[in-house]
Parts: sequence; C-alpha cells; structure tokens
Amino acid sequence: MYEKTILVTGGAGFIGSNFIHHLYTKYPKYRIIVLDCLTYAGSVDNLPVAHKNIQGEPRFEFWYGNVLNSEMIDALVAKSSIIVHFAAESHVTRSIYDSVEFFKTDVLGTQVVANAIQKHSATIERFIHISTSEVYGSARTETMDEEHPLLPMSPYAAAKCGADRLVFSYMNTYKIPATIVRPFNNYGPRQHLEKLIPRFVTNILLQNPLRIHGDGKSSRDFLYVSDTCNALDLIIHAEAEKVNGEIFNIGTGVSTSISEIAVLLQEIMDPEKKVAVKFSGDRPGQVLRHTCNWSKIERVLGWKPTISLREGLLKTIVWYTANKNWWSNQLWMRDIPITTASGKRELH
Repeated sequence: MYEKTILVTGGAGFIGSNFIHHLYTKYPKYRIIVLDCLTYAGSVDNLPVAHKNIQGEPRFEFWYGNVLNSEMIDALVAKSSIIVHFAAESHVTRSIYDSVEFFKTDVLGTQVVANAIQKHSATIERFIHISTSEVYGSARTETMDEEHPLLPMSPYAAAKCGADRLVFSYMNTYKIPATIVRPFNNYGPRQHLEKLIPRFVTNILLQNPLRIHGDGKSSRDFLYVSDTCNALDLIIHAEAEKVNGEIFNIGTGVSTSISEIAVLLQEIMDPEKKVAVKFSGDRPGQVLRHTCNWSKIERVLGWKPTISLREGLLKTIVWYTANKNWWSNQLWMRDIPITTASGKRELH
C-alpha cells in the first residue's frame, strides 16, 4: 500500500518537524512514523497532521515515547524501512548545567536505535543519523570538511560526538546501512526561542534588548532548514553505494558573526527604531567559528544550499510574526542561567 515506511525519531522538534512536513507534502505514498517524548522543545502542534486527527490518518503514526525504551524502538524499527534519527537534547547552554540528560538521550538513546537497526538490518534500507557541526569544535581550517578533527567543546557537543562515533563503530563492526549527517547551524520555522535567531527575532518583535555572549565576534555557518530537508531527501533516495557508510556535512560555506546577525535582523525588521544590545560574559565552551565545506555532498549527490541568509531570515521573520500564539508561551525560556568557571551566575 505504501512505497516506503519512514521512522523519524524526534520528529516533533525543530528540524525533525520541518522534515516531516517536507515528506508529508512531497510523498503522499509514504507512510511516516514519528516517535517523540515531547520535551519542552517538541510539540505535536509542530506536526503536519493536527493532533486531534492523528489517529485517523492512515499514513501517519505518532508514538509518544523515549528512544531509551528499547522495546518500543525495536517494534517501530521492525515495521520501518528507513530510519532518520533526530532525537537528541540539543542546546549548548542547557548542557552546561544539565549534562546528564544529554548523555542519556544522545548517546544511550542512539545506542538503543543502533541496536535495533542491527537486529533488523535485513529489512532496513537506510539509517540516517543526524549529528552536528558542534562535534568539530572551533574551525582549524578555512572551511571544515568531514575529515576535520572532532574536538567537542561543550557537554552537548561531547554527547553528540559520542553518538556520532557510536554510529560510525556500528557501520564498521556490524555493517549497518548508516549515513552520518553533520548539519551546521539550522534556523527557520518552529525553532525554540532558546536558539539565537528565533530569540533575536521575537525580541525585536517585542522591542526587548538583544543579549550577546562575549564580544559577539564568534561566528557560525547558518543554514535555512529547508536546505537540510532537501539534503536528507537526496540521501534517502540515493543509490546505497553512494551513501551507506558515509559522512556528509550540510552547510553554506559562509560564516556570520552573532553581532552581524543582530545588525542584519534589525535592519530588516526595524531599521528606524533599533532595540538595545546587551553583552554578557562569554559562554563556557564557546566555539569561535564554524564554516562548512559541503563539497562532498555536492560531488556525490548534487546538493547545494539554495536559500541565502537574507532570504532565510526574511522567511523566518514572516513565520514568527504570523505565529505568535506558537511561541508566546516560550518567552520565559529565552534566558538560561548558568554558572561560569569563576563562579559568576549569568543569563545566556
């Protein structure tokens, strides 16, 4: 009845839900299974099927559960042909004061999924593990390719690096049909306000000050989320020999500083009445620069980024402007208290 059955863990979160929307709209003959434990950063409201109609949608299943539940994971993997594993705790600052949950979900949860993939490898067509550019630490070269040293600088990055290397080991030990994807800094609709761009956008909408870590010179490679979805689409549909056992970066190759993002957003949103900018201490474990080298995925699959930073920011601004009801209850979570190495307590 269905051409493919795709299990997406963490599908009610930011990138996961955008990917679900992509699949649901583009592939009406695909069956989609979503597993999510609905932490503060995930919501059934992010899904393309209204929660009141989920049980009546034959090609869409939602399961409320944790990736640490091995029996549930085993049952869902058994009836899927493709698994895309997003489920993770995913915020650097929160990992500084709550690292235990990061290692439980990101490392042990990934092991549960990988074990199920190994068990059902005869029927699994593809396993895509979503890693992150944070595993690289600060750039040691002009652009960071897949061979860049892995030097995680925060508990979050270390947990994701552990999961990344665990999947790599299963690829080599058990020959599971896995692909590791390392997206650089994604942004776009349905991203929690704890993250930089939605926090800045909503602060400007509310005429609240923008808080910047350190001197604002640290820079990131910002990638609009639809470009990530397109890359994952290509990996799912590629010939096995092109992607199984491979690692792919996804980014733009352009880094933009935090201060530049603040200036650009104010120019776009409110050029005449700019909000104040406040600086806090530098975040512990701060990465100075990320710049992606995406030549491998272009060479192998023909992917390239299509949305410029300005265009992506405009799309993001439009979404947050139109969806205040979605984000207004997150306002109290924008600022995160941490204690620095010197013992000083700051909001980040």
